[in-house]
Amino acid sequence: MAIVSKSPTPLIRKIAPRLDSLAGRLIAAAAVWTLLGLLIGGLVLSGIFRASAQGDFDSRLKFDLDGLIAAAEPDADGHVSLRERFSDPRFERVYSGWYWQITPEQKGDTQISRSLWDRAIKITNFRLRSGTVFGYGTGPEDQPVRIAGRRIEFPITATPQPNDVRSYVFLVAGNEASVEAHVASFDTMLIWSFTLLGLGLIGAMFIQVHVGLQPLRQVSASLARIRNGSAQKLEGKFPAEIAPLARELNSLIDHNAEVVERARTQVSNLAHSLKTPLSVLSSEASTRPGPLAEIVSRIVATMRQQIDHYLARARVSGAVDVIGKRTPVKPVLDDLARVLTRIHAGRHVAIEVNCSPSIAFRGDRQDLEELAGNLMDNACKWAQRRVKVEARGMGNGKFALSIGDDGPGLDQDERMRVGERGERLDESVPGSGFGLAIVRDIAKLYGGSFELAESRLGGLEATLELPRAA
Repeated sequence: MAIVSKSPTPLIRKIAPRLDSLAGRLIAAAAVWTLLGLLIGGLVLSGIFRASAQGDFDSRLKFDLDGLIAAAEPDADGHVSLRERFSDPRFERVYSGWYWQITPEQKGDTQISRSLWDRAIKITNFRLRSGTVFGYGTGPEDQPVRIAGRRIEFPITATPQPNDVRSYVFLVAGNEASVEAHVASFDTMLIWSFTLLGLGLIGAMFIQVHVGLQPLRQVSASLARIRNGSAQKLEGKFPAEIAPLARELNSLIDHNAEVVERARTQVSNLAHSLKTPLSVLSSEASTRPGPLAEIVSRIVATMRQQIDHYLARARVSGAVDVIGKRTPVKPVLDDLARVLTRIHAGRHVAIEVNCSPSIAFRGDRQDLEELAGNLMDNACKWAQRRVKVEARGMGNGKFALSIGDDGPGLDQDERMRVGERGERLDESVPGSGFGLAIVRDIAKLYGGSFELAESRLGGLEATLELPRAA
């Protein structure tokens, strides 16, 4: 049995901020400055430690140099000897890295420590001045050494001349490898420490930015719920910096709803103001039969149909822009089924409704009633005995509403003429002929679609795809 492991890539992509996001920019900028600060700080600390280690090494050399000078004993001729007075195990072991050397400026033999064996220190960067002078040289086996030296004069008492002296250069040298080893060890520890510190700081910045921007993600989630129809306003407690934004957004939502409601009222008033004169014209035409009256009646009917059609489009256009609308589908379909069953009771049409209670329309209830009512009424008019209404969820944020009947149906050409052009194929059935056109227009305004096909019951089936609310 194979074990399939889930890849953590989606989780990483969800957690990790993008560089074009606000969080990504904050973390990237903070990480750059943090790494730059750690780098400069590391270089400064490494330099300070190197200077301190070098200073300690020089102090040790100076201490040994003072001991070497103090151990030197001159004779009457100005010659010096140590006579075992300067004893240090470091200077006794051959090539130990610690050496001393006494060189006369006049003729004479150079005295060296046992650690030098038969070699002498080669001075590469050293200039003798008064006091202790430090420099560099090369010891046995080409060891790089640090040198501390001093020029000392001893009086010659064996000659009658006053102020007769003999000068010597006292040198003490130590292998600098020990200093470099200490510095390298410190640098390694510093690199690992600063690396862990840098990772910790970047992690802390990531957490800080993630927590700090949480209110903005809360605002985004609240807006998504409003857009899906599951909420009416921004809900929750926001920080002082975000609270004004939340208040302004809620005010904008209220203003938008108020404007749309005012527009709907104006549309309704316009409908009533137009229908009243048309009713008067129709009434007058019916009382005075004749060719003119027939023309007036036909034109009045056409005007009523046009008014109903375009007023419906105008009303829906305003409703679509209102956010926060959510209408459960099943109650609307059940109510329409009960009403249409009574209207078509004489034909004994049975309406079957299959819809999950969880399906909701992201829009106004009146618009859903307009859509479903037109299609269900049209199906009842043409059905013989059965009308089937079914709503099912889809994976693209929409749901499908299908309404089929067992009537005579339409062929492909007729379905195109009715569905796309809005033509009436049979004047014997009551209706204005604008029902399907209104359905098609409303569906398009909501970003949905409408199509006609052959029903599984044998007649015609109309299918709507509409936005689904969460």
